[in-house]
Amino acid sequence: MKILVTGGFGFIGSHTVVELQNEGFEVIVVDNLSNTSLSVLDGIQNITGIVPAFEQLDLRDKQKVSDFFNRHTDIEGVIHFAASKAVGESVGNPLLYYENNINVLVYILQELEKKATANLIFSSSCTVYGQAETMPITEDSSVQTAMSPYGNTKQIGEEIITDAAKATHINAILLRYFNPIGSHPSAEIGELPLGVPQNLVPFITQTGIGLRQELSVYGNDYPTPDGTAVRDYIHVVDLAKAHVIAMQRLLNKKNVAKVETFNLGTGKGSSVLEVIHSFEKVSGQKLPYKIVARREGDITEAYANTHKANTILGWKAESTLEEAMASAWKWEQKIRS
Repeated sequence: MKILVTGGFGFIGSHTVVELQNEGFEVIVVDNLSNTSLSVLDGIQNITGIVPAFEQLDLRDKQKVSDFFNRHTDIEGVIHFAASKAVGESVGNPLLYYENNINVLVYILQELEKKATANLIFSSSCTVYGQAETMPITEDSSVQTAMSPYGNTKQIGEEIITDAAKATHINAILLRYFNPIGSHPSAEIGELPLGVPQNLVPFITQTGIGLRQELSVYGNDYPTPDGTAVRDYIHVVDLAKAHVIAMQRLLNKKNVAKVETFNLGTGKGSSVLEVIHSFEKVSGQKLPYKIVARREGDITEAYANTHKANTILGWKAESTLEEAMASAWKWEQKIRS
């Protein structure tokens, strides 16, 4: 079966392409290469022995999206990653985020609507929960007012998919990720942030390798055990495998609703300082860091209740924080060598 992966050379997308190919799927990747490199294709081939089909395409061009689907009528499912994802950038440039994240989704849904069967996996985020009132966060936790345009695009995207599914034969699964980290154990693919990293772990590894002078820890006065913010860090390979299971669920018509939602996390929260100490343990070196003021928009803690994904999808995160940090460090060392 042929699966379209949009943004398939990005961090999570590339790992998902690997897992799809390992399961025997035929994959076609669409990516505009705005936030990644074509070298990812070589990494995927080195791991799987298979070169996925690839088209460099800007999905903001509605006509090109339509032309693509007219040329590829045998696509059985779409996993949609292609989106802008930096919270801070979205605050400064909200219209870019609404164009990239909303318009593109609509164009893809309009093409899926034309197909006899249509299966969509949507890359969503725990951002939709905001600062949840209780931990761990279940799928029934209320969706809070978004704290950034990025978060708002994920909420709106979920709403658009839900409305479209009601009116059409589209079936969808919304996967709400917590905090993906790490890299493939082969170190053939990993996280490739352009410019200054927006996420904690690549900033840690870049500081460890000497690319950054020191890490800033935003706040140590949160009501948490060590005063730093707590998140649920999930190994990207575990996350990728969940996408394959979710797509198989739709293809095998196992879904019990037109739109299903699953949290993807480990079920365990780790503080910023715990992540730093985990890196220090696996790398054998001390990490220079300083405590600075909190960042606007940062929440105190967020970690997943994974019961629904564990029982209904039959998926469970397997890797530990240390294993994820070790793989991230191995990747950093490789790309700087």
